[in-house]
Amino acid sequence: MLGPLVGVIALLLFLATLIARIHLRWWFVRSFEFPRVQLAFAALANMVAALVLLDSGPWRAGAGILSLITLLIQVVYILPWTRIWPVEVKSAREPESARVVTLLISNVLTPNRQSDKLIAAIKAHQPDIVITLESDDWWQARLDEALGESYSHSVKVPLDNLYGMHLYSRLALEDTEVKWLIQEDIPSIHTYVTLESGERIRLYAVHPRPPAPSESDKSLWRDAELLWVGQEIHEKPAPTLVAGDLNDVAWSRTTRRFCRVGGMLDPRRGRGMFSTFHAHYPMLRWPLDHIFVTEHFTLVDMQRLAEIGSDHFPILASFCYCPAERSEQETPQASEEEREEAEETIREGQTEKQQR
Repeated sequence: MLGPLVGVIALLLFLATLIARIHLRWWFVRSFEFPRVQLAFAALANMVAALVLLDSGPWRAGAGILSLITLLIQVVYILPWTRIWPVEVKSAREPESARVVTLLISNVLTPNRQSDKLIAAIKAHQPDIVITLESDDWWQARLDEALGESYSHSVKVPLDNLYGMHLYSRLALEDTEVKWLIQEDIPSIHTYVTLESGERIRLYAVHPRPPAPSESDKSLWRDAELLWVGQEIHEKPAPTLVAGDLNDVAWSRTTRRFCRVGGMLDPRRGRGMFSTFHAHYPMLRWPLDHIFVTEHFTLVDMQRLAEIGSDHFPILASFCYCPAERSEQETPQASEEEREEAEETIREGQTEKQQR
């Protein structure tokens, strides 16, 4: 019985890997893009079990080969987010303090009431900008009380639908807008930030709806929002940061296309995954909270912070605005076909009504 069991597990893991490669937007299909690390470890364990526990024969060979193929496919996807891969965003060399901006991003989880943990982290790390997701009126009251004097610039969108959003900044904000890009109940913040050096950079804070049974039957609307932001960055070039809970993993088809369409770099490439979700289940974690940058920035530091009672860990990152070094960084580029597909996805997302 052990041979068939190992063989069936190998087949299921292989099918899960193939499903993730299907170009469909149904949540069931897209969900297989998330657990690539878990599937890789499961395939490795199953391959070892086939080689060690089974005698020579068709079950041993079949299960071992199928598990190996699954492992190799998954590794191809996740390898860029390990330390053996070259970094995509260069490390800052002697950064000028007036050109450094530090961001703390946290999906607080609306019913979470442990605001003291997040506030303690903010006071300990003193970021220039704090972005919270899923923050409602209750969270706004606590953050206003704790941060109001130190963070004199803010954008507040308290909502009780799990898509509230707040931005607190020590640095001046200009031309700030709250936009509802694809769906009328999903906000995003678009603003310019003036660094201490007097230079302006652009910042997007986003939190699109995920493809999940309780949220959305397809990834269309998430994909459309991310690609909308990427397209605007391409059409209106400027030093730009994009931050938030994208409800998508770093290695997914959509996130990688967003980077190519917008010419965005991922500071985690070559440094680690910095998996932020799920904070309570170590075996079920993947990188959902992101900060992407254009070629104008180098990385000073990046770290995942301790849990705050939410199902997401906060993430903290410091970047130096170094436009003189942009030629040293290779910007992702989308093909004309990808741009046309992105525009079509945006049009579909704006016109098709969501079904839950």
